[in-house]
Amino acid sequence: MDRGLADQIRRAAISIPSNIAEGNGRGSNRDSLRFLYIARGSLCELETQVEVCLRLDINPAEDAHSLNDRMALVGRLIGGLITYRKSRPD
Repeated sequence: MDRGLADQIRRAAISIPSNIAEGNGRGSNRDSLRFLYIARGSLCELETQVEVCLRLDINPAEDAHSLNDRMALVGRLIGGLITYRKSRPD
């Protein structure tokens, strides 16, 4: 795998839980929501990078499908957290 692409994938993957944790640590609902949206953006970035790897035939299709299933779950979890945070007063 291209070293630059591998580094970008690592950064996007690490960014997801890091942003969730940072937003939660800020203490306000507004900040938490803002960082949840950033985490969701990083997830979208990761999904794109996995698709690029698949199209360039860098990763086997089975690995890409497994990753897509996991990323879909993470997306649903982030979406649930966003819904929950939106329902709470700030």
